[in-house]
Amino acid sequence: MAAHFGKRLRKGAATTAVAAAAVAALSASQAPGTPGEDHGRPATAGASAPVPDAASDGNATGNSPYYTDLPPLNSPDPSPSPTATGTPVAQGDAEAGIPATVLDAYKKAEAELRSAKPGCNLPWQLLAAIGKVESGQARGGRVDADGTTIGRILGPALDGNGFALIKDTDHGVYDGNTEYDQAVGPMQFIPSTWAWAGRDGNGDGKKDPNNVYDAALAAGHYLCRNGWDLSREGNLHSAILSYNNSQDYLNTVLSWLEYYRKGTHSVPDGTGDVPTHRSDDGSPHAQSPGHSKAPKPKPDPKPDPKPSTPGGGSGSPSPTPPKPPVPPTPPQTPTDTVDHLQDAGTAKLTAMAGHAFTERIGTRAETKAGKAVAKVRIRFTITGDTDAAFAGGETVATVATDAEGVALAPALQAGEKTGDFTVMATVVGRTVKGVAYPVTVTERAADTLARTSDTPLTCTPGGEFADQVQVKATYKGAVADKVAATATLITSDTDATENDKGPYFKDADGKTVRTLTGLKTDDKGLLTLPKLYADDTTGTFLLRITTAGGATLTVELKVAAADSSASPSPSPSPSAS
Repeated sequence: MAAHFGKRLRKGAATTAVAAAAVAALSASQAPGTPGEDHGRPATAGASAPVPDAASDGNATGNSPYYTDLPPLNSPDPSPSPTATGTPVAQGDAEAGIPATVLDAYKKAEAELRSAKPGCNLPWQLLAAIGKVESGQARGGRVDADGTTIGRILGPALDGNGFALIKDTDHGVYDGNTEYDQAVGPMQFIPSTWAWAGRDGNGDGKKDPNNVYDAALAAGHYLCRNGWDLSREGNLHSAILSYNNSQDYLNTVLSWLEYYRKGTHSVPDGTGDVPTHRSDDGSPHAQSPGHSKAPKPKPDPKPDPKPSTPGGGSGSPSPTPPKPPVPPTPPQTPTDTVDHLQDAGTAKLTAMAGHAFTERIGTRAETKAGKAVAKVRIRFTITGDTDAAFAGGETVATVATDAEGVALAPALQAGEKTGDFTVMATVVGRTVKGVAYPVTVTERAADTLARTSDTPLTCTPGGEFADQVQVKATYKGAVADKVAATATLITSDTDATENDKGPYFKDADGKTVRTLTGLKTDDKGLLTLPKLYADDTTGTFLLRITTAGGATLTVELKVAAADSSASPSPSPSPSAS
């Protein structure tokens, strides 16, 4: 947010040395998050000019002010992230974690960019670092269930008075100012940049700079432009400076990037720590104090050894200690009122492999008194050994509760793995007991088998049947594809054991086989058996085909000698002499 213009240029010179000293101290106590990576701390304390390779196409924020608070130097022992390296970082009062919805937005943006621009190598921790510096993680996570900030976050009017001069470009649509532009939202985009960089990160069909999902995805695309690979130091620095063209800004963002790479945790929305020092207030960089705490009152002064008397005397009463200031209590969000989750009438969840589940999971958020809570984000997570997924191929889906407090998960699609797994429903941004939904995927099945031809199947002893057996499998009238089947030449209609005489199949080596396993119907539900052969035994024989799901079909096969009972043609009559 702030390269220094006008009077802010003079302020920047006064604070740069302090900032550099703080960054140096941070670097000494917290090693870089990635081994061998140099985050580019300035070699000299006074160097506040932008680095030469900074982008020259303007910047995202119009160089608006930014928060200068630095991460804590001394931290309690945290639970580091799975990929964390180096010294652990804070997980207590020293520095609040990242609000749950804001953290979710950063991670979703990283996942999107991993697919859309894999060469960029954008880490979500970079978005978190910029979000911390730009808006204090959306003012401590003051967002609603859709990720939109509760109240707009606006930078000062860019009227050239200590800031850049940017006349209105959006007719006040985003910033409410029809004279000058102002940086908007949790990632502090100026309207002219948002006009081309804006993205729809939460799939609601809108591009809103006040929405943390939209803003985080837009920031990711902005940082990944110009073919930058953010795993390379020079590209990383250029991208950050293109966001806000100031060396102090670069140093501050790198400090938080380093901090978040070592591990962080989520906290309920609305409870995150909000920084207190800004680049335009003339205050030096400061280590982040974490949550604000009321100052402790000074102890009473020691009483005068000479007791006071009603008539006067040298004793004096102890002064009443001042009451500590009470920090303001942020207003409750809907998420704060959730006491528990409960199932919203979800029926048994069972589907065949490869098929969609007909039932959808519904979860209701309620207060302690059992009242519905609307606009609460519910996260549905598929767990267990399964390849099932929600519509769109995702294994995690986040849905806001409706006016009845119910969040309906996207439709589930079964994969090819059979067995049981679980879908967990939890509240985003609040720790309450989740709801577990057991789910079962059964093997593909058919309930009906029928021959595709009614031609009799006959053969002479020692010969081969002219027609192959083909059947079609259906389930509830629909094509039953990829259904496992078995074919056996059985002894009789009442004895399903394998017959050792009569027709037979051949295996790959030409050997006699009378039972075929591992068969499957094709995508049209058809199953075509290999050629059948006959030995020297005559008679009527039975071929039984069965499928998963219990469909059964018995086919007659006849082996008979060629018919020789027909009378030969009469000889022609002799000619009359």
